[in-house]
Amino acid sequence: MAVMAKEAWTDERLDDLNKRVDGGFKETREEFRALRGEMKSEFQAIRGEMKAESQAIRGDLGGQIAALHQMTFQLFAGMMVTLILGFGGMIVTLLIKF
Repeated sequence: MAVMAKEAWTDERLDDLNKRVDGGFKETREEFRALRGEMKSEFQAIRGEMKAESQAIRGDLGGQIAALHQMTFQLFAGMMVTLILGFGGMIVTLLIKF
């Protein structure tokens, strides 16, 4: 079985390794910066969409609440008119009989 010769780490080889490691970290930092910028712009777009959607929902909900309020008022007014006419009719009937 052949034994491989152990290579010596010279200053030159260590400097080259150091440069490669530094270059790798530099590339990684640049990629993270680009990714961070992408994420920031995407989140801003999503926030804008969510804001527009919530405003649309609020507008629709406000219209529905106003319509419900109007319908409730009309129902209450109709019931009051019916009660007043009913009691008025009973009073007139009682006054005519006596």
